[in-house]
This record gives sequence, C-alpha cells and structure tokens, in this order.
Amino acid sequence: MVIVGSGPNGLACAAALAREGVRVTVLEAEDTIGGGARSAELTVPGLMHDVCSAVHPMAVGSPFLRSLDLGRYGFEWCWPEVDCAHPLDDGSAGVMLRSIDATVEALGADGAAWRRVFGVPGRSFDVLSEDLFRPVLHVPRHPLRLVRFGIAAAAPATVLARVFKTPQARALFGGIAAHALSPLGRPMSSAVGSALICAGHRFGWAVARGGSQSIVDALHSVVHEHGGEVQTGVRVRSLVELSGADAVVLDLAPRRVVELAGDRLPRRVARAYRRYRHGPGAFKVDFAVEGGVPWTNEACRRAGTVHVAGPFEEVVAAEREINRGRMPERPVVLVAQQYLADPERSAGDVHPIWSYAHVPSGYDGDAQQAIVDQIERFAPGFRDRIVASTARSTSEIAAANANYIGGDIITGANTPVQTLIRPRLSLDPYSTGIPGVYICSAATPPGAGVHGMNGYNAAQSVLRHLN
Repeated sequence: MVIVGSGPNGLACAAALAREGVRVTVLEAEDTIGGGARSAELTVPGLMHDVCSAVHPMAVGSPFLRSLDLGRYGFEWCWPEVDCAHPLDDGSAGVMLRSIDATVEALGADGAAWRRVFGVPGRSFDVLSEDLFRPVLHVPRHPLRLVRFGIAAAAPATVLARVFKTPQARALFGGIAAHALSPLGRPMSSAVGSALICAGHRFGWAVARGGSQSIVDALHSVVHEHGGEVQTGVRVRSLVELSGADAVVLDLAPRRVVELAGDRLPRRVARAYRRYRHGPGAFKVDFAVEGGVPWTNEACRRAGTVHVAGPFEEVVAAEREINRGRMPERPVVLVAQQYLADPERSAGDVHPIWSYAHVPSGYDGDAQQAIVDQIERFAPGFRDRIVASTARSTSEIAAANANYIGGDIITGANTPVQTLIRPRLSLDPYSTGIPGVYICSAATPPGAGVHGMNGYNAAQSVLRHLN
C-alpha cells in the first residue's frame, strides 16, 4: 500500500491501514512530514511557530485520533483560559469559552440565544460528529440530532446572525463563520462556524503541546509501530511510478490527482476534478513579540484565538470582497496566541504570534501592513513590541504545499455544493474511479482540519477494496 503525501490525512490513512495489518509506505515530497501541520522556528531562535494549522477544535474531538491514544507517544493537548475572542472598537469583545454556561453569561443579553442555537449540539458534539465526519450520502446514525444541527448550518451566516442582537455576539459568530472563507450571505455559510462553535463547547479550542508538528509526529509513531514506513524527499510525478502497489491513496488536491493520473482517470471523474473549485487565499505573518500583544480588551489577552475583524458587517464586507477577487482595506485577520496554553513555545518574555489575513486567491500584493494595522487597531502599541517577523504570500504558501492552490489553505471553496459534496458526487467520494486508487485530502469529506477523518474514511474504502 502506498500513500502519497504525509499531511495529517495521509498519515491518518496510513495509521488506520497499518493497524489492520496492511504494509504501508508513505511518500512525502518535502524534507519534513506534516503537510499543513508543520512547526518551526520561523522568527528568532527558541520561538516555536506553527507553519500553517494552529488551533484544533475539530482534531481534539476526532473519533479516529481519540481511538489512537496518542498520549502513549508523548502527545498532549493544551487549552487556553479563553478559547476565542473578537474585539470591537469600543474596547468590548465577544468572548467564547469552552463552558457554554460561562459563554452565555459573558454574552449577556444574547446568552439565551447562543444557548438556544448551540447548546444541544454542543453538548452532544461527540455523538453528532459520528455523522458530520462522514460523507453526506450515508445512513445517519443520529438523524434527529443531525437535522437539528443542519437547520442552523444550512442558513446563510447573515440570516443566522439575526438571532443575536448585541454587536459582541454578532461579531463573535461572524468571525468564527469566516473560517469558511465563503461569502457569508450564501446558503450553508453557517455550517463551518456552527461546527467549530459546537466542537469548542464540547472539547475546547485546543493546541498541540510543542506545536502542530507533534500531531503528525505522533501519527508517524503509530505508523512505525505497526510496521509502516515514511520516506521524505520523494516526489511522485505519475501513477506509473507506483504500479507495484496493491492500492494507492493520494493526499492531494483533485487538480493534482489529474496531473498524476492523466488518461487513467475516467472522463467523468477527470471532468469533476478539473471543475473542483478553490477558494480565497491566506497571507501569513508570524511575529516575535516582546511582552505579548497589548490588547485593549482583557479577554483578548487570555484568548488562544483572536478574530481581528471589527463588527459583523465589516466581516461580511471583507469576505465578500475577497471572493470577488478584491483586496479589502480591512481584511479578516486571525491571530493565534498558542503560547498562552503552551508556554514552552516562548523564549523568556518574547512570544510567538501566529496570524494570517484572508485575501483573494493568488493575491500578489503585500498584506503584512494591513495585518499589523488591524492588530494595532485593537492593541495600540503592538508595532513597538515586534522583535521580528516573517511573511508568506499566497504564492509562497502554494509553493510550499502543492495542495494550497492560489494560497487556499483549506483545499477547496466552501460553496453550498462543495460544503456538502466534495470532491464529486459519489457513493464513495474517496474513490478516483481507477481501481485501487483513492483520494484522502481535505478536498474529501469532511473537509479541512487536522482531524484525520478524511484519511480514516479513505482507509475504510481501501480495506473494502482489499477484502
């Protein structure tokens, strides 16, 4: 069995197969494993930054990752005091904590509405995830719970936001919904945000001790323990190179699968993969900051994740602009302060600050100043605390990871269709139509995130084939 790509899904697929006695070899083009879950000292010595993925509300509750007992390999989750905060210009903020009761209290007048929308699915998200982490075309295990969640998830975020009256609750929801990088007036634009909120209330917005790299390192240990092998620096350019394998799984974007498979893909599959849409990009900046970010709002100083985007209406406008190919003056900026939960990432009083802005696909400008301006807006004096910084444009992100076409770090636009059905309409979305060849990237259900469920699901398809 050969798996191309050592991202979280490729390694999860390898781990699932190796545990079933399949002889697995993982081939990675880069010199280090991890795909979007790498970590490195990017600014100054001693500061550990996450190269792409940073905070993991979906991974900490992943049924497959939990089944592996990664703690046996030295892996550990860490939680900040405040999961997520969204500051506003008046110094207030929308604040989400793992406890829904504490969140309801913090949101004041909108607390009851927050509980009404997210309370039940949040309490039972581990059960609900048994359906959410599977392809949409399946017999639901918990149909009533799925329908209840789906009613809110199917709504445009601009519609669901109407249940909240205060600017703090509206902004908090809008910033989380913006993780989909989708126009918030579209149907299904509430789906990603609703899932992240519910996962957060059930499991918290955790970070991996030592960096996101430790997740894939633990998965690598599982593969190795069960006889699997991982080879780095091996770039596969054609499926012909893998002709000796009983089965092949590709942790690749659909367009990359077309490039590798060529004429072997059935025409209908090749057509669907070529039509698969990629979304807006990310412009990433990592900072080394002395004393941390001086947020005006106290909750933001204790938050693992801060959405820097202003009021709900500003979030809506910015996401609309990037999806039209235009760079907004005030983009949505995501900031992660992982060191608050994992202090060993810092060097004394100098701390790693992770950030990226939502930008148009393939944006070739420099968004670093816009990111600094947005943070400075809610944390006056931030500029003066920057010790060092390093930026990565959409083209540099794409060059470092072939799946991130145009800087699309979630490997696919969250259109209404692709949110439900990806990468194509099929009873087995992991099958490429070539016997024994499968796809397991974030372009497959259930989408982006370091939860490994795409890889696990693909492994089940492979096992059915091998049997």
